[in-house]
Amino acid sequence: MSDMGSFREAVIAWAAGGSGDPARELAARLPVRAAVLLEGPSDVAAVGALAARRRRDLEAEGICVLPMGGAMSVGRFASLLGPTGLGLRLTGLCDEGERRYYARGLERAGAAPQEFFVCAADLEDELIRALGATRVEELVQAEGDQRALQTFLHQPAQQGRTSQQQLRRFLGTKKGRKIHYGRVLVEALDPDRIPAPLDDLLTSL
Repeated sequence: MSDMGSFREAVIAWAAGGSGDPARELAARLPVRAAVLLEGPSDVAAVGALAARRRRDLEAEGICVLPMGGAMSVGRFASLLGPTGLGLRLTGLCDEGERRYYARGLERAGAAPQEFFVCAADLEDELIRALGATRVEELVQAEGDQRALQTFLHQPAQQGRTSQQQLRRFLGTKKGRKIHYGRVLVEALDPDRIPAPLDDLLTSL
């Protein structure tokens, strides 16, 4: 594990109620300058894929990309890492439906809510809209998930939903699928079709 990976794990353990000493020691030793707070590992995969496309090594740049394990943890992570904690610059992504929750948590921690970039529903929805449902279905087939998708689409609960809504639901039906497609969808995007929240996040770093 890299030094930044060790820092990431130490922060996650700290946020879960463990000792903050390992994270503080690593922060003092490493050139950590910013933390990107993301809801989960699928968002981390997407950010990592776009950074790789742009030939950026975020760890080498002193940027720690963190999965928080859910939006409700933003206040905790912000308090540990932001102005009242380790003093890192905080940025990240949030969903439109959770914008107010993020704003309250960040403000309590003395961080700037405007540093967070808002997805309409979530990042998967942004990626599906950018690619188009037809292209996403082609990628699903190429990844060997066509049969699983067809079985899913025949479920009664999926009738009446748009193709975009169905695909978004499908990505969350199996453990690890959202993470896998977070990378696959980003790698398939044309350079001028990167969703604005994801593009703006990388550009801001």
